[in-house]
Amino acid sequence: MQIGILVTGHMPEELRPRYRDYADMFARLLDGNGFTFRAWHVVDMEFPPDVGAADGWLLTGSRHGAYERHLPFITPLEEFIRTAYGAHVPMVGICFGHQIIAQALGGLVEKFSGGWSVGPQEYDLGGTRVRLNAWHQDQVIEPPPGAEVIGTSSFCRNAALLYPGRAFTVQAHPEFGPDVLQVLIENRGRGVIEEQLLSEAAAGMAGSLDQATLAARIAAFFRETAGSRSATA
Repeated sequence: MQIGILVTGHMPEELRPRYRDYADMFARLLDGNGFTFRAWHVVDMEFPPDVGAADGWLLTGSRHGAYERHLPFITPLEEFIRTAYGAHVPMVGICFGHQIIAQALGGLVEKFSGGWSVGPQEYDLGGTRVRLNAWHQDQVIEPPPGAEVIGTSSFCRNAALLYPGRAFTVQAHPEFGPDVLQVLIENRGRGVIEEQLLSEAAAGMAGSLDQATLAARIAAFFRETAGSRSATA
């Protein structure tokens, strides 16, 4: 099964000696599931020829806001999402990916008035407690029609959404380990996010993360949804 990764942001230079780009992070996260990967840098207006160019699509995080209509890639990305959704090609969205899928399908994304969520956070994912890194201020304020809220946290009411048979999206970053978070704190957090939040995030990095749990959930969604689509095609 080939997973097309739609890269929606540029990685900090400080991370590139270890990771080529965000697509590389997801390839590592989902390694061992029998997937192959191909990346399209949609942030640079590099789009796939059509939604059938891969068996499933993964939309990455980004420093951009889904509501920034002046960015050239936003409108064609929303169109791509709606076409994939209509064709039942499975999609997974992470952080910005979670938000842009919701917005493209009629939901509301805003810069959250409650501020930032940074570092390890506890999520209730359908009754399973998972601990994952977060890095966001924007949130899905209103899910679109057809979306089921399957994940929440004390800070983020719509932390995971399921569009049955079509998409699975999460606000957290399962691809971010402590090394990535430390780089973000030092190079994107200072002067932007409150120092207290950054200090709390750094202090929480010693605890374990449930990256493998969410990776397994993502892989299962891709396999099951693509399998169902093939059976009905």
